[in-house]
Amino acid sequence: MKHHNLLISLLSLYLTACTSIVPPQKPPLGEPLLRATYFQTADGVVLPVRRWLPATEPKAILIALHGFNDYSRFFDQPGQYFSAQGIVCFAYDQRGFGLSPQRGVWAGVPTYGDDLRSFVKQIKHRYPQQPLYLLGESMGGAVIISALAKTDMPEVAGVVLSAPALWARSTMAWYQTAALWTLTQTWPQLRLTGRGLHIKASDNINMLRALGRDPLVIKATRVDAISGLSDLMDTAYANANQLSADTLVLYGEKDQIIPKPPTYQFLQTFLATNNHTKTAAFYRNGYHMLLRDLQAPLVWRDIAAWLDNKQQNLPSAADSQAQAVLENFNRSQSE
Repeated sequence: MKHHNLLISLLSLYLTACTSIVPPQKPPLGEPLLRATYFQTADGVVLPVRRWLPATEPKAILIALHGFNDYSRFFDQPGQYFSAQGIVCFAYDQRGFGLSPQRGVWAGVPTYGDDLRSFVKQIKHRYPQQPLYLLGESMGGAVIISALAKTDMPEVAGVVLSAPALWARSTMAWYQTAALWTLTQTWPQLRLTGRGLHIKASDNINMLRALGRDPLVIKATRVDAISGLSDLMDTAYANANQLSADTLVLYGEKDQIIPKPPTYQFLQTFLATNNHTKTAAFYRNGYHMLLRDLQAPLVWRDIAAWLDNKQQNLPSAADSQAQAVLENFNRSQSE
């Protein structure tokens, strides 16, 4: 989910459907292929790739997945920061976004997961000695959760979820799910823009204006793509507690895209599970686009510190803030 389109994606989230129209999965044509600027999937689809390489021997690998209506450029500044810390960073345009084929068309939950699993296998083959981490923003986080639920997903050292898209239908009011269901059944190719919603995705206004001028950022979203996003969120919400990796969850308390109640409800259960290290970090001045907000460097430092030592407290104390907020939320729920 992303800003202006975030708006739309948000509009998407705001509505949410029950069925979606997706192209059928193609049979494999050969082995996946990774090159410097692109990744060719098993069914022959070419996905653009960006990479940020450190000047020295890398100590870790980070694969970043963008959100709804965005593309791999979202990780440009974070990628530069992490590469300076000795971390190799990769990001690719997911199907239907950026410069990938069939722009604006939803590819289906299984396909997004298959692409990630294939990409991870290629990176692990290239860097067999370094620990590999996944970072997903919004929709990207939901793709990671869904992919990790599959038994054939390669093992990863950890996962960072920035404002993960976990607004499942089960957490919505009936009229929200009914609205998009109706549109999906009657006008699936209708494009929505989110204009007039007055949603603020970030406090970094210059960055938002640049995204508005970027022709690769989708400004008008198809209803069936919105429905597909809802399918993904349902799948991610249902499987999040089974994440088989150490996990850091980031959330901005000023996020106007992903609502607080479903996020807090999810974290209540998620943090209580004893398998693997689970950390939540809440940023008082953070919006949905935490990695590009004005205080983004604060978030980058927290992520780097967590990658170095998952057991230590975060430099910003955002983990202590999350604990306090969730404790207050738990008390309010029991009263």
